[in-house]
Amino acid sequence: MLATTEGKQIRFGQEAIQTLAAQLQGELIRPEDEAYDLARRVWNGMIDRYPALIVRCATPQDVMAALAFARRYDLPLAVRGGGHNVAGHGTCEDGLVIDLSPMNMVDVDVTARTVRAGGGATWGMVDAATQPYGLATPGGVVSDTGIAGLTLGGGLGWLRNKHGLSCDNLLAAEVVTADGRLLHASESDNPDLFWAIRGGGGNFGIVTTFTYQLHPVGPEVWMTAVFHDGVDMEGVLRYFRDYCESASDEESLLAVCGVFPSGAEHFPQAVWGRPFVLLAGLYSGDPEEGRQVMQPLRDFAEPLLDASDVMSYQMVQTFFDADYPKYKLRYYWKSLNLTRMDDEVIALIADHATQQPSLLNTTDIWHIGGAVRRVAEEDTAFHGRHVSFLLNAEANWEDAADDDVNMAWVREMLAATQPFSDGSRYLNFAGLQEEGDQMMVNAFAGKYAKLAQIKQKYDPDNTFRLNQNIKPQG
Repeated sequence: MLATTEGKQIRFGQEAIQTLAAQLQGELIRPEDEAYDLARRVWNGMIDRYPALIVRCATPQDVMAALAFARRYDLPLAVRGGGHNVAGHGTCEDGLVIDLSPMNMVDVDVTARTVRAGGGATWGMVDAATQPYGLATPGGVVSDTGIAGLTLGGGLGWLRNKHGLSCDNLLAAEVVTADGRLLHASESDNPDLFWAIRGGGGNFGIVTTFTYQLHPVGPEVWMTAVFHDGVDMEGVLRYFRDYCESASDEESLLAVCGVFPSGAEHFPQAVWGRPFVLLAGLYSGDPEEGRQVMQPLRDFAEPLLDASDVMSYQMVQTFFDADYPKYKLRYYWKSLNLTRMDDEVIALIADHATQQPSLLNTTDIWHIGGAVRRVAEEDTAFHGRHVSFLLNAEANWEDAADDDVNMAWVREMLAATQPFSDGSRYLNFAGLQEEGDQMMVNAFAGKYAKLAQIKQKYDPDNTFRLNQNIKPQG
């Protein structure tokens, strides 16, 4: 008897499934199980796939057993941490999903100022464990983002300009490699692997444990969140660009162009349907000092709405959560590192931003500075320290009938701004990676060859290929 997924035959029988289940401390979920429909879902409602098996791993040994099974039966293999990947890499069709979500322990060493967290943890879990001690490590900007995907792709967040990327604060990792070994990766142990996982994605193994450096942050911080009138979008973006040129390391800044959704209860009805530019930023030092330092962002024009305030760091980390619900919305995001941010580029960005087909779409401009740029380019696999701004076109919508128009809007914006970029991008915002191998070569520029050689060493058969994939170089 063969197992089936949506009526399709696959290559192993019930005896093999039972053998795998007996090896696990975690849970094996099959298509006929009640838990299957929820377990197969990932955050992006656009992704609807039916894996043959889902292994919810409780230990590294579970990961090894599931990996060995997938290799034995030549199954497509997806690795799921937080399940928050825009491209849906945390699941697959007719393959095996290694789900790390039960491996979400978080241990804080206050004396050493380090935190050790499982590969299934989210940033909300890490912040909840570290903030009682007034400590944090750079995470993302949405609390239910998984630590694994964000860190392996680099890790842009609210602390970046003061304390660097998530991957810059990674001290060590435990990695299950394609041949089933559990390796310790750090500056002193398997340093080539450690270099590669800091920005090179999930190409080199399954990271079951991350150890990060912690920094004094919070528990209260100053957050600027001021919505300026988008009628003069170019003028607001020019001001933002100029402000960023002299911004302190304590300020990690983001400009968001969008439209206030009609019916949104958390916005006053008077602004529904109006275009805006949100100038947002966290000040990682003294909150009252932050209020004074960042006041010009609020004062340079009469705002439509000002939500700036002293708030807990954990509240800042959930500030955008409501905008990105699980399962409900469809998401398609693509980014470009901008080598120029002059008036010509700003005019193009504003022109395309004002044509967004969904009220939920946004155009985001991340300022890259401070600690991110002080790390030497060759120190990690991450590529993107050489620019001051990252452009990300975010399409967020509800109806599948609107897929084409929203994806076209993103692609048209990227095509228009491509001449002002070296072609590299932030791989956590990489669309569905439909450009193929050339996109990855561009994304890493001169580092790609080294990454391909490390891939050959640790994954010569490209077992880990459902990701931002780097082909092994023989």
